[in-house]
Amino acid sequence: MSGAVKLSILMPVYNEARTVQAVVKRVLDVDFPCPVEVVIVDDASTDATAEILSHLDDERLVKLRHPVNRGKGAAIRTAVAAATGDFMVPLDADLEYLPEEIPKLLEPVLSGEAEVVFGSHASYSFWYVMGNKAVTTFANVLFNAYIADLETCFKLMPLDLVRSLRVSSEGFGMEAEITGKLLARRIRPFEVPVTYRARSREAGKKITWQDGVEAIWILTRIRLGTWRSASRRTAAR
Repeated sequence: MSGAVKLSILMPVYNEARTVQAVVKRVLDVDFPCPVEVVIVDDASTDATAEILSHLDDERLVKLRHPVNRGKGAAIRTAVAAATGDFMVPLDADLEYLPEEIPKLLEPVLSGEAEVVFGSHASYSFWYVMGNKAVTTFANVLFNAYIADLETCFKLMPLDLVRSLRVSSEGFGMEAEITGKLLARRIRPFEVPVTYRARSREAGKKITWQDGVEAIWILTRIRLGTWRSASRRTAAR
């Protein structure tokens, strides 16, 4: 099956001059079992990110830039629209996730075990762990599911599927929106353990507790929408 599959790696970038060159090099050095492209979207970085990206040259790279900062969700949407693969997986440009582990996510796809694969991990601080567990548990209760890590960046799935989800969140809420919409369709991700090396707030960690609150609201909105749709279908019979 590997010969018939192309993977698009979607990389949103915002002010990652310290790591972006290293992460791109490491992605391109990975021995993937299928053809890949790396779609990089610079979300209007104000540091040296744009200059660094301009010097990177590889036929597998697709480089795009937003004229104004719009958020991670918007950058992913731009990358999704430009991607040409059969499957896609996001990869942040901060080296919190290891590019070398992306083939682990591909294994269940290439073996025919799954089409949607999440990379689950333990987080970097007590409060982040508790926040992630709270949001993930909330999603599990709402959708009668059991997943381990809603907020993971590593969400590998068919490109056509993610396009059909019509994700509208501009920022980090896109993680909850993607997961909620998958669970609402009764699509349960296959989960594989991955390494997570979180950076500190001082080193540029961007997600905050407000993003957790937003995630809960997004999940609730999606669930209420599925209940209303079910009620309308029942009433129409």
